[in-house]
This record gives sequence, C-alpha cells and structure tokens, in this order.
Amino acid sequence: MNNSIKNWPEQERPRERLIQQGAQSLSDAELLAIFLRSGSQQHSAVELARLLIQHFGQLQALMDASLEDLRQFHGIGNSKYAQLMAVKELGKRYVSQHFQNEALHLQHSEQLQKFLRFEFLSERQEVFGVLCLDAHLRKINFKKLFYGSLNTCEISINQLLRYAISEHASSIVIAHNHPFGRAEPSAADLELTRLIQQACQLVEIRLIDHCIISTEGSFSFAEHGLLRAHSSA
Repeated sequence: MNNSIKNWPEQERPRERLIQQGAQSLSDAELLAIFLRSGSQQHSAVELARLLIQHFGQLQALMDASLEDLRQFHGIGNSKYAQLMAVKELGKRYVSQHFQNEALHLQHSEQLQKFLRFEFLSERQEVFGVLCLDAHLRKINFKKLFYGSLNTCEISINQLLRYAISEHASSIVIAHNHPFGRAEPSAADLELTRLIQQACQLVEIRLIDHCIISTEGSFSFAEHGLLRAHSSA
C-alpha cells in the first residue's frame, strides 16, 4: 500500500521519531497511530488517527467514544477499540499510582484540584466523592460515594459520615462534578455544604474544602471564603 507508514522516510515515521526525539515531539494523531499500528485500505494509521480526532473534536472525546461510534470508521473494529481502551486505562492507572506514591500537600489547592480533576475524568454523570485525610492532611483514600444524573445527585450525609469515620479520617474534602456545566455552586450546593460542615463538626471531623469540577475549570469553596471557620467548641 502506497499510503502505508512503512513507505514513509524513516525520519518521518512516528515510532522512529518517538525513539529518536521523545514522545513529546509527536502530535496526538502520531501518538494515537502508534497504538493503532495499522490503518485501513484508504488511510495510513496516522491519517486514520487524524480523521478520528477531527471527527470527535479532541482526544478526550475520542477516548470516551463508544465501540458503536468508532465502528463507523473503516479500519476500526473490536481489536483497535480494545487497544484504545487498554491505553486509556493504563494512563489512568499510571496517574493514579503517581498520586498515591506522592504525598498530597493540600495547603496548595492547585494540587488538590488537579488530583480531583483526574478522579472525575471521563465521568458523564454527576458524581459526589469524598477525600479522607489524616491529622497531617495526608491522603487516606478517595471514594466516589454517590452517582446521579446529568445535573443532579442525591447525597446521604449520614452515609458520608459513616464512610469518613470508617476510614479514621481527621479531615475530609468533598467534591462533585458538573459534567456539562460550569464550575459554579448552585444554591443547593451552598446549602448542602453548610449541612455537611455542621454534621462534620458534631463528629469532630474537619471539612477542609468542597470542590466543584467541570471541563471548564474548578471551584473551591475554601478559596472563595464559603466555609465557616472550624470550631472545636
């Protein structure tokens, strides 16, 4: 096939360029082509990767696409879909282990929000999670406790507290996502945060922050002065 990458000059082939210049030198399409390994009768792997990214608009949307959506492209079947999902899962596990192996310095909200943005990556519904911390603000565990619809999620404060207590948390950060909205609190978010903070004080657990995560950014209740000062009285 004339459009095969094997027929390209060696210095232009994605795999050879990655080895010689590093992965950062490759475009999204070229990186994707390495995993696809082969294209179709009409397109090389790089051309197929470019078509996929162009169709879905961005790499994230492509990696979140269903098998049915990807099968519309000649050259994409069960095997290549499995490869894409394996690459996506490996990336998630790599980043997850990276965060687990490094202490979270939660005095810096940027690192906290980066961690939470990763945890809510690819969620297509509203999800509410809890990050449990020890007395030195080190991460104990993060768990998604409640799942809702596109724009609502029912929360049980009692269940939230039971989980935090079971993890022996001294402090917690609560977080939820707005999968298709802006990272701004609603009146319901403000009231829920107030109720959770009151309940936490009753069991001597400190609510450090409530973060809202969206594709457009993130919002910290603590940064915006929306959490009352913790009182031990």
